[in-house]
Amino acid sequence: MNQQNTEKPAVILLSGGMDSATVLAIAKQQNYQCYALSFRYGQRHSAELVAAKKLALSMGVERHEIIDLDLTRFGGSALTDDNIDVPKTESEGIPVTYVPARNTVFLSIALGWAEVLNAQDIFIGVNAVDYSGYPDCRPEFIRSFQETANLATRKGVEGEPFIIHTPLIDLTKADIIRQGVELGIDYTKTITCYNANANGEACGECDACRLRQQGFTEAGVEDQTIYAAKNSE
Repeated sequence: MNQQNTEKPAVILLSGGMDSATVLAIAKQQNYQCYALSFRYGQRHSAELVAAKKLALSMGVERHEIIDLDLTRFGGSALTDDNIDVPKTESEGIPVTYVPARNTVFLSIALGWAEVLNAQDIFIGVNAVDYSGYPDCRPEFIRSFQETANLATRKGVEGEPFIIHTPLIDLTKADIIRQGVELGIDYTKTITCYNANANGEACGECDACRLRQQGFTEAGVEDQTIYAAKNSE
């Protein structure tokens, strides 16, 4: 990985999950000035935003913004519609936890902030290996969005192209965890669950929890996540 100038800003999409925490650590390692961006979009719980705030503070970002979007107005996803249950078994195809166009919306807002910050670099923790079947986590989507970003912005047309960084895109969850441990990430500060409770405990049953648990097992790292399902046994 190339070392970057310490004065070079970058926008990091920070959900509060393990992937985005790892991406933030990678950007910090590359000496970017990190501007973290999170979203309160009507998701089922606030635990991930609590985690994002803790991560931003502990990892020393320049600034952390939380943007309010009400995607419950549209629904269409188990994460934004109370009438759709979060599945407890592995899904086939594109699961109901897919939020329509979410990464497109998030990246668009990140792009706007990056242009204001005079930043050419945006980091996102999408993954094409353990990605639950989401179409907006694929390399072809990222390439297409980057092209759009450089057609749709003043910086892009004036010859200062944006780069969408996806350092986790080809990694398994186990690979991500191993790299994060090497970077000193405290994964107990993260939450990956789709259906965490009011205490911030993970359900231990959704696809996100399953992939997280599997990743820790394969990485040979103790999973210190607090799971509500185990607490209730």
